[in-house]
Amino acid sequence: MAQTSNIHIDVHLDEDKIPEKLTWKASDSTADMTQEAKAMMVAFWDGADKSALRIDLWTKTMMVDEMADFFYQTMMGMADTYGRATRQEDMVADMKNFARDFYKKFRDSQLKENK
Repeated sequence: MAQTSNIHIDVHLDEDKIPEKLTWKASDSTADMTQEAKAMMVAFWDGADKSALRIDLWTKTMMVDEMADFFYQTMMGMADTYGRATRQEDMVADMKNFARDFYKKFRDSQLKENK
């Protein structure tokens, strides 16, 4: 018999329908309790349409530096996933170099703003 695993996501909205809080729970997670997050990115591949379907949400308390960290870590993770799926190490290196360059540029811009 096939097993089913579930991921449940709740988006708590304010009166203007802006996310205030994101919570999630996975049925096969080691965490027993619902987890809270400030941002999420979910992507599905539609094989029939050959297109990515995405849900990107962040709470109004998500800071710009947290968003930069989130994007950097997500890009690095995507590179690792691409590498496991394709074994194209040159492409993985290019993706990781881009992520590092992105993060360095963000940090440099923060330093300039804080002077």
